[in-house]
Amino acid sequence: MEYKPGLSLDAFSPQGATGGLPAIVWIHGGAWISGAQANIEPYLRILAAEGYTTIGVGYTIAPEATYPTAVREINEALAYIKAHASELNVDTRRIVLAGDSAGAQLASQVSTLTVNPAYANLLGIEPALRKDELAATILHCGVYDLRAMADLNGLVAWGFKTSLWAYTGTKDWSSTYAGGTMSTIDFVTADLPPTFISGGNDDGLTWLQSVPYSNRLKAANVRVTELFWPADHAPGLPHEYQFHLNFAEARDAKEKTLDFLSTYVPRN
Repeated sequence: MEYKPGLSLDAFSPQGATGGLPAIVWIHGGAWISGAQANIEPYLRILAAEGYTTIGVGYTIAPEATYPTAVREINEALAYIKAHASELNVDTRRIVLAGDSAGAQLASQVSTLTVNPAYANLLGIEPALRKDELAATILHCGVYDLRAMADLNGLVAWGFKTSLWAYTGTKDWSSTYAGGTMSTIDFVTADLPPTFISGGNDDGLTWLQSVPYSNRLKAANVRVTELFWPADHAPGLPHEYQFHLNFAEARDAKEKTLDFLSTYVPRN
């Protein structure tokens, strides 16, 4: 369904569901320049079958739109979800923001602006969610520190740096407003909700982004559930490993995600 002209969201609930359920609002990845919510539909259906309403949110990708358009659009999607909570089977007191890769960066950003008024003021965005409506955050394989991204080398680095150039509209993204405000590692407070964070051991972003961000959250006394593996773990787990359910580790991540949700976002 369209939450604004040209942008849609896809919602899934357990068969026969009535009334409001905890909602997992998932923001897709794609390096800010590709991807769509349809890509994550199979995973959202799996989570919905466990008793949740799951919602995949579309947003305008770069270079058609530049930062912070996607943040504003996701915030608008959340306002739409709240306004249509009854028909979507959503309990607005139990909303989880989730994302993978670039979507994890966006989820961390929207979570931060929800709980941190000073940060919301920097972005010029009035949060659609209240702090007490944001129950938890789920982050897979994300980016949280753009200065560290600026230090990358090699082909992978070229890809990410080019994507960020397209997304921010400037080649000098690391030293601009975009680079500063996208780096949610600099805006961590104890007000952030319980967070599940993970990444594969063969994904360079795990060591450069996810582990440092997890450590920053823990230092701020945010309740963190992390799932990482030693660097020499075999098989090596790639970027976005969690969607590859042929891996035992991906199935483990799914079960640990459900345990996390049961702890912090109970269905009853």
